[in-house]
Amino acid sequence: MTGGETSVYCGRENLTDMQRILIFSDLDGSLLDPTTYSYKDASDALAAIEHRGATLILVSSKTRAEMETLRRSLCNHHPFIVENGGAIYVPNGTFPFPLEGALSREAFQVFQLGAPYATLRAALKEIGQEIGGRLRGFGDLTLAEVVQLTGMSAGDAQLAMQREYDEPFVMDGDVVAWQDLLAAATRRGLGCTRGGRFYHLMGANDKGMASRQLIEWYRRLEQQKGQTLVTVGLGDSLNDLPMLESVDYPILIQKPNGSYDQDVQLPRLIHADGVGPVGWNRSLIDLLPTL
Repeated sequence: MTGGETSVYCGRENLTDMQRILIFSDLDGSLLDPTTYSYKDASDALAAIEHRGATLILVSSKTRAEMETLRRSLCNHHPFIVENGGAIYVPNGTFPFPLEGALSREAFQVFQLGAPYATLRAALKEIGQEIGGRLRGFGDLTLAEVVQLTGMSAGDAQLAMQREYDEPFVMDGDVVAWQDLLAAATRRGLGCTRGGRFYHLMGANDKGMASRQLIEWYRRLEQQKGQTLVTVGLGDSLNDLPMLESVDYPILIQKPNGSYDQDVQLPRLIHADGVGPVGWNRSLIDLLPTL
């Protein structure tokens, strides 16, 4: 996924005396190039994050399997949010207090917010029949089709298909109105959003809900230390809007054609100058010295 890149970010804790900077980042089209999935153009900002002792939280529609591979490449040991807020994975020992409602799984405390994948698969079929559109999720696609649609390698596509809380899907044939999709999902107590390449059917969760929960835990931790918390968020698509709404400094990254997602509107929104990791890098290089 990252072309064998060598990490420039190792999650070192080097906090200033009075402040922790918490950075929530989308991956595809933000930290990662939308075509190559490389983060090399963000190297300067990643080094600045390490130097400043900030905490980088990866937030994505990707699966745990995908994100663990990237975290190893980045040498990132912090909590991360999978599948559009479906769950928060918190490495054991991150917080000195129990996380109520979290499950213990291997080296993590897992706080689940999303609906089971089997529920989403059944609902997607029902929604397609109800609104008269052919909706095909990852569970309907072959490995070759996922590779073709995403541009991933076969190995990365296999990791992307290991889904637990979120079903990416495409619409074949006639285009279905977004409002019809959203209404059909809502009637089932589910949510629907749009990412860079796919629509996503999920439970009553989103990136913002998961980000706010992590912010709450970190704020509690910093209060115990007599420190303050400053939050930054970076994303490029509608599914990032709830996360961007949750932070002090929301940053919107340009799309590959140089535009910004017009569905992402916030009064404090910072527009990054550049596509993917180029814009990600520039915006953080500009912002971090001011915090």
